[in-house]
Amino acid sequence: MSINKIKPEMETSTAKEVAEGKNRHQVVQGDNGGCVGFCGWILISFSMLIILVTFPISIFFCFKVVQEYERAVIFRLGRIVKGGAKGPGMFWIIPCLDTFHRVDLRTVSFNIPPQEVLTRDSVTIMVDGVVFYRTFNPTVAITKVGNADMATQMLAQTTLRNMLGTKNLSEILTDREEMADQMEHVLYDASKEWGIKVERVELKDVKLPQSMQRAMAAEAEASREARAKVIAAEGEMNASRALKEAAMVMAEAPSSMQLRYLQTLTEIASERNSTIVFPIPIDLMTAFFKQK
Repeated sequence: MSINKIKPEMETSTAKEVAEGKNRHQVVQGDNGGCVGFCGWILISFSMLIILVTFPISIFFCFKVVQEYERAVIFRLGRIVKGGAKGPGMFWIIPCLDTFHRVDLRTVSFNIPPQEVLTRDSVTIMVDGVVFYRTFNPTVAITKVGNADMATQMLAQTTLRNMLGTKNLSEILTDREEMADQMEHVLYDASKEWGIKVERVELKDVKLPQSMQRAMAAEAEASREARAKVIAAEGEMNASRALKEAAMVMAEAPSSMQLRYLQTLTEIASERNSTIVFPIPIDLMTAFFKQK
């Protein structure tokens, strides 16, 4: 699935997650809510009597406070209290009968331990990553799974191994962003039933075996040397063509050779050398040879 297809689906699912959370909460209340029974009402009445007798000391045990980023899921005699998760702010509980669980709604991150993966082209690599997630339905996160955080971490590890096992090494090295988006989509589909929203997945590092690193380095070096030789050969060819054109121009004007000699002497003299090599044209020496 491409990135362009995944992003709209994620945005659409984010808009629907609140409604789905409410539906799941209603189902949980339908299963666990309702009447606490005759004995339950007796216990509640007895507890309220104790609260009134010990007032105002009991008020310190009845009122609880949760932060802006927290919600409290209250269980009364083992059943979820109507109204869903409480907070933020102050809420009321009945001591000895009510228990509550705090759920943090902030985004949490965890590192995926390095996973040893065998790719589709039979290369063993070590891959690690990081996952960002948050709880969008505290009631479902408490009632549907024993430990939502641990379940999300285990799911991320297995998803990472399963997904990379279907990819070649070249695809893993070049398409890391696309694979991260695909993994985010898969994790969200699996964890939304637990009240968990996976917001982002990133692959941190891909570690190759030392032998594979040496082989890839040798291959890259050989490729660079081949390109360097081709570039040098092209430079020699272009230089030879330029020299050929220069020789043809100088052949049309013989005096240009003497000017070239003088230019060479000027360049040598500018370097402050004690010895100056002055080339003598062969044509000047032929006259002396003929006299002899």
